Amino acid sequence: MNEIKELDQRVIDKIAAGEVVERPASVVKELVENSIDAGSTAISVEIEGGGIDLIRVTDNGSGIASDQIELAFTRHATSKIRSDEELKSISSLGFRGEALSSIAAVSKTEVFTKGSDQMAGAYCRIEGGVIKEKAQKAAPDGTTFIVRSLFYNTPARRKFLKSPVTEGNYIRELIEKLAISHPEIAFKFRSNKADKFITVGDGKLLNAVYCVYGRGIAAHLLELDTEACGIRIRGFIGKSELNRGNRTMEIFFVNERLVKSNILSKAIEDGGEGYVMKHQYPFAILFIDLDRSLVDVNVHPGKQEVRFMDEPAVYQALSQAVHDAYHRGDMERSTGDLEEKSAFAPELARADESRPKSAPEPFEKDRLQQIKESIREQISKDSPYERKYDRKEVDSFLCEHKGDYTDESKEKSDREFLSGDNGQISPERRDILDRSFEQSSFISKDSIENHRLIGPAFDTYWIFEYNDALYLVDQHAAHEKVNYERLMRGLSDQTMTSESISPPIIMTLTVQEKQAVSEHIDAFEELGFRISDFGEREVALEAVPGNLFDIDPEELFTNVLSDIDSWNKSGLPRIVRERIATIACKASVKGNQRISAREMEHLFVEMMKADEPFHCPHGRPTVIRLTKAEIDRRFKRIVG
Repeated sequence: MNEIKELDQRVIDKIAAGEVVERPASVVKELVENSIDAGSTAISVEIEGGGIDLIRVTDNGSGIASDQIELAFTRHATSKIRSDEELKSISSLGFRGEALSSIAAVSKTEVFTKGSDQMAGAYCRIEGGVIKEKAQKAAPDGTTFIVRSLFYNTPARRKFLKSPVTEGNYIRELIEKLAISHPEIAFKFRSNKADKFITVGDGKLLNAVYCVYGRGIAAHLLELDTEACGIRIRGFIGKSELNRGNRTMEIFFVNERLVKSNILSKAIEDGGEGYVMKHQYPFAILFIDLDRSLVDVNVHPGKQEVRFMDEPAVYQALSQAVHDAYHRGDMERSTGDLEEKSAFAPELARADESRPKSAPEPFEKDRLQQIKESIREQISKDSPYERKYDRKEVDSFLCEHKGDYTDESKEKSDREFLSGDNGQISPERRDILDRSFEQSSFISKDSIENHRLIGPAFDTYWIFEYNDALYLVDQHAAHEKVNYERLMRGLSDQTMTSESISPPIIMTLTVQEKQAVSEHIDAFEELGFRISDFGEREVALEAVPGNLFDIDPEELFTNVLSDIDSWNKSGLPRIVRERIATIACKASVKGNQRISAREMEHLFVEMMKADEPFHCPHGRPTVIRLTKAEIDRRFKRIVG
């Protein structure tokens, strides 16, 4: 029988650290939250090697008293709460007193600190939870934590970390959100000795969003500020231009605490129903403020989740606020300037002026604009396209031949195409069928010629007769299948074509999206995209797949980037196939979209060439077969 023994304190500390310190971003979160709780007005975060090699967090807060610095690294020692009653209405971001001891247990940590009422600063160095040095040293007001060699004494934990670039991106995304949660604090973030972003700390939320995400995001926001049932909801919801294929840009703060919440995500998605396309998710930066006693923040080791006492009330208030914001945005768009100038134009102009001038090249507006203009000018010189017809000539031609393209003429053309002379297959149709037959892998040449297209139903389905059976074809599913097969053939044959966009579209991405594009640029080029780097967060979309040119390029590219988190966890070939299926769906004709008999005939013949033509890429049926015998039974012509 195994003997029960009490664990050594160092083992206890390392186990506890595993709950609090998951990765470098966890360390940064705890240290920055301590800085915020200390009343700081300026916080600087610097990392090297994705935070694995170095994390430095500096603030100008209240500091730690020199005689308490050792106590600060003791487990469950905190200045935030004094009794269990205070757990019912926690106002600080930290409160457990576990962070510093957990961080020090798995790293080499140094701290410099000084209060405004102290003559000298204090210094302490701890390695693996053991204090190595304590001294008085000169220091400015505030606190600086330096964390080196994270997980140096727990190699099993270290080997499960991702690449330094990925870990650094996690930290950056965290700091961006914390900077937005406290626009009154000036944040500065540096990575590998390069400044990445700076916020002004003037207390204006829009300016913080602008400093973090840029004008491309800040100019397409709808503001919310409403209160119902003691719940105040404020912040921004993005216009349709900012919709994403995943929930990465749904950002919530409950009483200024950054949280993840399924109920809040569902609320904004339901509130946006009718304004946001299916399988799309809104860009949202929302603050939910309510009585602290109605929220339990002590339900997650990393304090990333909360529990509401009255979830239905929170859901209803948020859902209604988002719906009203979208409705107001629609009203402004329908009655406003056709150029759709941003409602925040004056504020953004002021933000341009107040943005920190000491920021490096990626944030120098004038230089960035000059680069954009020079690229556009070069593209216009190199473009193989030129205007062939004067605009007035085109308009004149269309007016003269307007009658040639009426619904009546289209229907007459369809009837002639379907029936031909004396009800027989017309020579034109026979020629199309002969040309479409090549490499058919599903039905014989005789079968193609002998099936008969009867016509459309409900502007969604088409009815064919063939070999004592009726076939109902879903035009959307059929077109999906055809597009998918074309794209897959192009990939396997390496014959994907690209269609240039002139001028290129400049798109602002998240940090993870930008990293994924850089890592998988070859896969994008195989699909037919052409993308170039255009700054810290921006890329220039220069070309899209040739046979998908009719789709909005930004929407197409955003859909390909959806579920970006899974890109590094799964095999790239499977991911590419899934994206192709999504692209095929976007490029396909929809239900209730009228197409001609000629178009459907082409579509049917090409679909039947597929190895498995009966299902679209998503698994839905493309064809339903109804035999003559089944119909005869329904009409009681045959029994049994």
